[in-house]
Amino acid sequence: MRVALHLAYNGTHFFGSQTQKETPDTVLGELENVLKKLGIEQKVVASGRTDKGVHATMQICHIDLPPYWSDTKKLKKALNKMLCDALHVKKIIHVKDDFHARYSAKKRTYRYIIKTTSSNPFEKDFVTFLKNVDFESIEQNIRLFVGEHDFKQFMKTGSEITSTRRIIYKAFAYKYKNYIILNFQANGFLRSQIRLMVGALLTLKKEEIQKQLNCSQKYKIKPAPPNGLYLSKITY
Repeated sequence: MRVALHLAYNGTHFFGSQTQKETPDTVLGELENVLKKLGIEQKVVASGRTDKGVHATMQICHIDLPPYWSDTKKLKKALNKMLCDALHVKKIIHVKDDFHARYSAKKRTYRYIIKTTSSNPFEKDFVTFLKNVDFESIEQNIRLFVGEHDFKQFMKTGSEITSTRRIIYKAFAYKYKNYIILNFQANGFLRSQIRLMVGALLTLKKEEIQKQLNCSQKYKIKPAPPNGLYLSKITY
């Protein structure tokens, strides 16, 4: 019996989403540890990975449950009681046996949040504080990423992938009070791709971003901090 779990988490408390041999302090490591206590030994499959410090308001996972856990409302209640405060199960729904959290996904949407005021301790884990941000430049240059491109110069090394080409359907920025919100929607993203794109928007000129995107020249880009990044939607 396959189900999909809708998760939300504070990435500050985790060393990324995927399980790791070096530490149990990952999103799936925490989730699978609690599931085992409930007699569920199956592995959890997520829609994709998030880096250390990156948050999610909607991460989707799937798992095959044993027959005695057919009551998903009861399971959700048990999980949220036992999971750490940084991880919450928003919903558990029954799905078809061929549903795959990663491979069935059509689009992935991320949001990056910048605040243009002085830093404060209440938001430091959830937004990136930057003064003197050129919003007009960001608003214009972010559109360069829309379309199908080879993003091999906007990724960290170490990923096992077959292609570095991705299609970005939407990329736009807007202001809300003292916040600048950047939105990216694509069929998929490479490792640290969004943080590197945000880093480029903050430091490179339009023509430099275009050259990097065309793979005609490579500029050194520092990835934007992870605390401002959120996985916000998975579309199936």
